[in-house]
Amino acid sequence: VGIALFYFFDLQQHLSLQSLKTNRDKLDMIYQENSLAIIFGFIGVYFLVVALSLPGATILTLTGGAIFGPVVGTLIVNIGATLGATVAFLVARLILREWVQKKFGDKLDPINKGLSENGVSYLLFLRLVPLFPFFLVNLVSGLTQVRLSVYFFGTMFGIIPGSFVYANAGSSL
Repeated sequence: VGIALFYFFDLQQHLSLQSLKTNRDKLDMIYQENSLAIIFGFIGVYFLVVALSLPGATILTLTGGAIFGPVVGTLIVNIGATLGATVAFLVARLILREWVQKKFGDKLDPINKGLSENGVSYLLFLRLVPLFPFFLVNLVSGLTQVRLSVYFFGTMFGIIPGSFVYANAGSSL
């Protein structure tokens, strides 16, 4: 539903590299005038994009680097992304986990066992090596028996390097 609304309202035109380059000075001016509001607003937008599994997180990370610089941009992106990912994880867990575990439990036993014993390592690997889309890791993790705290901290620390790379790139636009 979120993705359909995103495209229905033609929001992708605002989440583009060209739009970022064109509006960079305007974004800097707005940030200088309303720093705290922009920081919290940015975290909120990033949170919604990730929680609703909408496209645009990459361009938002570049934007965070452009507005806040690479280090602060990484921190702000990390807050929004981690909170949004955790909500997506919890929604998947609350809505689908019981059904998935009943239907596929025996097939999921090795995954559940691995996540129970080495959850942080699994999540760090999934976050550091981008083999799977971010939203997919959020949703599938919610269907497993990985503990919320393990998921939260594995995600929080695992996305720092990638977030920094994109925020750093955004700071040079």
